[in-house]
Amino acid sequence: MKNIHTLYNYDNLKENFFFDSEIEQRNTLANFLKEDIGTGDITSNLLIPKESVSSGSIICKNEDKIRSTKTTIASGLAEAKIIFEICGCKATQFVEDGSVISKGTIVMSVDGASRSILKAERTALNLIMRMSGISTRTREFIEKLDDLSQVVHIASTRKTAPGLRYFDKKAVVLGGGISHRTRLDQLILIKDNHIAVVGSVKRAIELAKSSYESNRKIECEVVDLDGLVEAIRAGADIVMLDNFTPDQVKHSLEKIKEYGLRDKAIIEISGGITYDNIYDFAVSHPDVISIGSLTHSVKSIDYSLEISN
Repeated sequence: MKNIHTLYNYDNLKENFFFDSEIEQRNTLANFLKEDIGTGDITSNLLIPKESVSSGSIICKNEDKIRSTKTTIASGLAEAKIIFEICGCKATQFVEDGSVISKGTIVMSVDGASRSILKAERTALNLIMRMSGISTRTREFIEKLDDLSQVVHIASTRKTAPGLRYFDKKAVVLGGGISHRTRLDQLILIKDNHIAVVGSVKRAIELAKSSYESNRKIECEVVDLDGLVEAIRAGADIVMLDNFTPDQVKHSLEKIKEYGLRDKAIIEISGGITYDNIYDFAVSHPDVISIGSLTHSVKSIDYSLEISN
């Protein structure tokens, strides 16, 4: 069996995502602030003296009963800390990203000029809320699989908000999932439209191999058992079964095992996967299940900043 960790390269966050340096990440977060602040926080500047200083706490206010499980995963705290620091505040993180928290948990304290705290507040909270929502939803899918999560991995897709892919993908990993490819240059992923233009699964894989040999891993999307067999025999590293039903997945995996092909490629399931039906797909033991809704339909976790003076 090919190594999932190697093929998807999700263990090393720095390699898997696209920030080349801490400076680049800091600049991205600074641009988020600029988007929110504009020419200045006219309300705070009008009401609050320049010399005023304050202390505040960021608190998780999520209601467990609205989630599929009672697990809430904190994410985005490292980024929020940088946002406050850019605004000249001191931020102290009490919880590590990826930790399980509950309603009422204080995840961070912030000290500094009152105007500066309020200037950074919304941008920092928005990122924490979104990333925590993605991490929590990822963990919910993993917990739904129970023991099957030891053999079936949950992955995200490229269905992310433009400009937020680094943060969305990182949140998936912090929730226990695989980020999958982050950019088009990381993995050759042959999809239906590529095959429509080229003519066949086999031809598409042959073309990819002739250009890159083993320097780039190849994934191929297929829509039926014949395509699956063709892709494996042509040398695909990963084969994605797109919009298969649970029964089709079961039948296809049984057949390639019968043909002696099951260990030749990673099998990924994608399309139409929900919290309610994921177990039906997982019982056939695919290697990876990728879910677009982890990032494109995220439900944020509720946090608030409460100033104590």
